[in-house]
Amino acid sequence: MNTRTTLDRPPPRHRSTNASGATRTRGGLSRIRSLRRRRRVREPGNTSAFIRIWTLIVALVVASLAVLLIYDVRQENGGLTVIGHQTAPVVEASTDLYLRLNDMDAQMANILLVGSAKNLGFTRAEALGIFQSDRQQASIDLQEASAEAVVDPAAAQSIRSLLNALGSYEALAAQVTMVSGQGNQLPGKPSPAALALYTQATDLLRAQLLPASQDLTNRNAAILQNTYATDRGNALSARNWVFAIGVMVLVAAIALQVYVARRFHRWINPAMAAATLIAAALVIAGVRLTSGQAQYLYVAKVEAFNSILPLDQARAVSYDANADESRYLVDPALAAQYQQSFLTKTLELVNLPGAGIYTFDQRFAAALNAYNTNNNDIEWTGYWGDEFRNFTFVGEPQAAELSMKRFQVYELDDRKLRKLNDTGHLVAAIAFDTSYNPGQSNWAFGQFDNAQEQVIDINVNAFNQAIKDGLHALDGWTVIPAVAGLAVLGLLLAGLRGRLAEYRMPISDSAPVPTPLATTTEEAG
Repeated sequence: MNTRTTLDRPPPRHRSTNASGATRTRGGLSRIRSLRRRRRVREPGNTSAFIRIWTLIVALVVASLAVLLIYDVRQENGGLTVIGHQTAPVVEASTDLYLRLNDMDAQMANILLVGSAKNLGFTRAEALGIFQSDRQQASIDLQEASAEAVVDPAAAQSIRSLLNALGSYEALAAQVTMVSGQGNQLPGKPSPAALALYTQATDLLRAQLLPASQDLTNRNAAILQNTYATDRGNALSARNWVFAIGVMVLVAAIALQVYVARRFHRWINPAMAAATLIAAALVIAGVRLTSGQAQYLYVAKVEAFNSILPLDQARAVSYDANADESRYLVDPALAAQYQQSFLTKTLELVNLPGAGIYTFDQRFAAALNAYNTNNNDIEWTGYWGDEFRNFTFVGEPQAAELSMKRFQVYELDDRKLRKLNDTGHLVAAIAFDTSYNPGQSNWAFGQFDNAQEQVIDINVNAFNQAIKDGLHALDGWTVIPAVAGLAVLGLLLAGLRGRLAEYRMPISDSAPVPTPLATTTEEAG
């Protein structure tokens, strides 16, 4: 029997009766309000703080990426400018100066060789004309080299030495011209006074002018090498850093977007998605830019300039060797010295170990035959050995092979010249040496020199194009990273603004609390 009385019953839940007599409990309303209150008390602070901190992280990483790209762009722009518009032109100017100085000296020797003769195929007036042309070009070369002296005190000292020595040399050359022009001079029979002045000028050339010119070349080639090594290393490092920081940017942006999507049950946030796409595009473009800069530097320095430098030096040395032929004929007392000097310069161009002045031709012919059989079989070293081991551009191998064929003809003509002189045919040797008519020695040298210029031009054009393309690729990149970074941050804030605003809404402004469905209960009796 149930002895429980009305007084023992637990207090009833608060109820109210609606118009139809059904009761409505207050328990559902209380739970809804309690849940909303707990969410507004516990969740808003944690969620909004997390979003703000994560957004700050994304902003810092994006800013780091933009700063890195802008810094690298400025560095690469400066490096390409130094290589393409400062050091390389000075190297070319200084090697051309070396060439012009030697040709000036060769023409002085030719003035003494031809004398007053008009029937040798080359005249005193022609030699003087070439001398003046070389002199003007040497002045231009010095002016171009002087531009670099503003930032290099050592180069300024070399140029001052060149200017002083050149002034002394030109004064001696004027005296040679004046003394040799007196009276009727026979071919190959200069007056002792004129010969003594010429010897003094040649000694000055060898002791001061040529070393100072070579010093300019070496110094600027070293600057170019160091600039290349530094800038290419920086470009490759920047590429790696851009990739690493870019991955961080994308991971952070995607993680934030996923968190917001899951938290607010809105899987697509257009502004945040656009920010992520812009960040991805900036990273990809940045990696491509830095990799491209490293490649442009490689093409300019390794593939092009590493051929330009030895080819320019080879051309300068070949002019020195050609001048030695005239010196050999004009000064019998120093003929042996000038013959050895010619051989030394020949081996600088095409080095065949152990070859002598009269064995070189046979050795070189055998080496060319071996190369024609197998293009990987390059038996010679020297400047042209360096070039044959660095073929890169279209038409370069063919132009270099033509140069070697013409060099072979020129070398054979040199032996003919010496044979004429040794057999007492001095006038014939002078005519053969100085004439630019087809079949003569200077004509053969001109053909060889033209072929050399073709190879140089191929590499110079490639070098200039690489520098131009590299600088063009940097256009706009001093502002693109900053603009892209600001766009990413702006879109992120725009996408998150609405979400964060929800936590700033007061309770009274929230959506009205839904009314639970009414339930009908029977009163317990």
